[in-house]
Amino acid sequence: MKNFLDDLIIELDKGIKSSLSSRQEYERAYPAESIHEVELNEFEKNHSAGLMRVNHAGEVCAQALYRGQSLTAELKATREQMKRAASEEMDHLAWCNRRLDELGDSPSALNPLWYFMSFSIGVLTGLAGDRWSLGFVEETEKQVVAHLDSHLDQISDKDIKTKTVITKMREDEDAHAKQAKESGASELPDEIKTGMSWIARLMTSTSYHI
Repeated sequence: MKNFLDDLIIELDKGIKSSLSSRQEYERAYPAESIHEVELNEFEKNHSAGLMRVNHAGEVCAQALYRGQSLTAELKATREQMKRAASEEMDHLAWCNRRLDELGDSPSALNPLWYFMSFSIGVLTGLAGDRWSLGFVEETEKQVVAHLDSHLDQISDKDIKTKTVITKMREDEDAHAKQAKESGASELPDEIKTGMSWIARLMTSTSYHI
């Protein structure tokens, strides 16, 4: 029977592979599969790529957070909920990779750093108890939805493919927040919410460029 250390090594191995790879398989269909690519000017294309690189890094973080929490969650139902969410985030990761490739760009070189940071936070929040862990998920997803909304406003109206991918991701992230709340998430203190927001700003500002 595998012990915690075995599970930890397995999860870290998954993290290394997913954060460094520019290709992932996805279970659900690519949302923009049937949408025709239109010509974008240099600024529009670079800006879409920068925002998708940020979204990709965000999905690396989300996957790591859920996997870390699934290791230390108290209840089996919570562990399974985290694993399902991580699987959906892997779809998002693959969709972001594909869109970046279509735009002729690549993921952030800082992804391994974001993965291990988020994985560590996930493990610690899981140890704090399921209600706090779910509260962290709810707040994280609320902040992600807000970021995706801002991206939809910034992307050129011509870039329907990118907007379609982001819209589907937003739908899933909003569902994760609601599921966490319905499962008994505790409201996080304002100080923690503010700290999470600052970390998110650091990640988005650097991943856009690097």
